[in-house]
Amino acid sequence: MIMKMMMVLLLVSQHALGGVVEVNEGAESVLLPCYSDIQPEDPFLIWTRSDLSPNFVHLRRENDDDLKNQNQRFRNRTSMNPDALDTGNFSLTLRKPERFDGGNYSCSISGGIKELNLKRIHLKVKVGQQEVEVTEGSDSVVLPCRTSSLLPEDTSVEWTRSEPEFMMVHSSSNQRNQDGFYRDRTEMSKDFLRTGDVSLTLRNPRDGDGGRYVCTVHRDQDVLRQTVVLKYVKEPFPSWASALLVLLVLVLIVSAGVFYHFKDYFLKAPLVKVDSGVKSVLLPCKTKLYLPGGARVEWRDGENRTVHVYPNGSDDPEEQNLTNSKRTRMNDDPLKTGDLSLTLEHPRFADSGIYTCRVSIWKRVILMKQVHLQVKGQWYKC
Repeated sequence: MIMKMMMVLLLVSQHALGGVVEVNEGAESVLLPCYSDIQPEDPFLIWTRSDLSPNFVHLRRENDDDLKNQNQRFRNRTSMNPDALDTGNFSLTLRKPERFDGGNYSCSISGGIKELNLKRIHLKVKVGQQEVEVTEGSDSVVLPCRTSSLLPEDTSVEWTRSEPEFMMVHSSSNQRNQDGFYRDRTEMSKDFLRTGDVSLTLRNPRDGDGGRYVCTVHRDQDVLRQTVVLKYVKEPFPSWASALLVLLVLVLIVSAGVFYHFKDYFLKAPLVKVDSGVKSVLLPCKTKLYLPGGARVEWRDGENRTVHVYPNGSDDPEEQNLTNSKRTRMNDDPLKTGDLSLTLEHPRFADSGIYTCRVSIWKRVILMKQVHLQVKGQWYKC
């Protein structure tokens, strides 16, 4: 008999060692482990929390659960293996752990005369702050906060802010302490005692509403606190303005391209001065653009008359100004070298004016440059 008692005490001391179980709030479930080889006559298993009233979390008699005296906050949330008493696996599964579930749990077994404490578990439910985002112009935003359902009648809820200074945002028991900044803009569900949903609705959110909010639930001897961070986002750039901006950028890009090709046309034409009677004068026109073999180079005078056309074979007298006929020439293979300069022989006073060098492909102009020729001296009649 003494030997049996010593074995029982040894087993109890081994299994009574405490343990810590951590779980994130919102997890599907958490397992509180408890195992024992002790098998008293007519046993029943007991899970309790001493800080609650009633303190029963779960009770198993033979193969049936006895949950008549179970604390209501655990209703429909606890379970044990059906063959727990046969296998010695007395672990408890707690579904949907919430912050208020954190605490010290005791696993015990009893034969009706004496209760043996098998194990103590400290459950830590880790809670991360929630973040809520609201856009400027929204009608309202909900700051979430939930606790167990069927709360006692004397349960009170407070929503507060501590930054930049302490502010009472909402109180379920005394709205007279509410800060004027939130007056007539906050609301909680009137049925929160039954549902446990103590979320706060904030109407007409403003720029100053962004920040950290604390939801505090005073329930019996328990105090539950939950943090919610509200991010206030100013109204994004209007879609029509974005489309207009994209269009403006495209116009600028196209304009830049056009200006690049015709910059010499828009800018003041370079001036070339020469005395009449010289053998020839060069009207410069050079480019670094790639010019395909089918490109056409055309020089025109200030009266838009054709002075010279490249390629060779296009120097048609009918297409060329008769006054300058046989007085103009270009370098060999100008499309390859990019030197489109025009040589005008025996320049005369009448040749003075603006000359335009144009390059086109399939009648589309890709380059245009101008040169201002000034011939000094006597007016020569043709």
